[in-house]
Amino acid sequence: MVTIIIIIITAIFSYIAFRNPNIMRRYDFAPYRIAKNKEYHRFITHAFLHADWPHLIINMLVLYSFGSHVENIFDRYSLYGFFKIPGSAYILLYIGGIILSAISTFLRNRNDPDYLAVGASGAVSAVVFASIFFSPFGKIYFFGIIPIPGIIFGVLYLIYSSYMSRKGGDNINHEAHFWGALYGFVFPMLMDPSLVKIFINQLRL
Repeated sequence: MVTIIIIIITAIFSYIAFRNPNIMRRYDFAPYRIAKNKEYHRFITHAFLHADWPHLIINMLVLYSFGSHVENIFDRYSLYGFFKIPGSAYILLYIGGIILSAISTFLRNRNDPDYLAVGASGAVSAVVFASIFFSPFGKIYFFGIIPIPGIIFGVLYLIYSSYMSRKGGDNINHEAHFWGALYGFVFPMLMDPSLVKIFINQLRL
């Protein structure tokens, strides 16, 4: 349910920004403005904006595909005391993914008045990698066609994101993808270190 609410809010906010460039400028991720004017809201609001319809649709499709699964896992473990309030852990995962994935980008570009970014990719990456933590051998369909075990996909994704972050030049914030993914994977262990046993047991199986 939380996943659907996030998708609806993101779609509405993005659509409004498509029609009103002032909204985009007011809430996008602008490290220079954050540093200079202390506009800290941009750390979160940028994730509810997207550059265009394909950007929005792809992110929301991936979020829908993995978000409901992760949300159900968190709700199930709340019954056993791992997460106290159903829904709260998932919200913390998503919002934390937004902020944590943006910090390194902020530090790198806070003196660049021309740098701007939008999109939920960092948070979506966090959700995908939380799913990999609980189901490391669950199939992820590369390009929607080729099935790859989640743990293999995760390693390749991190390597690719790290490489492209250093290379640059394609107007995609691979750095946010990398840190969002890493945060999503360690998040369950941060909530309850004993959950690492579940991951190890999955690998053994």
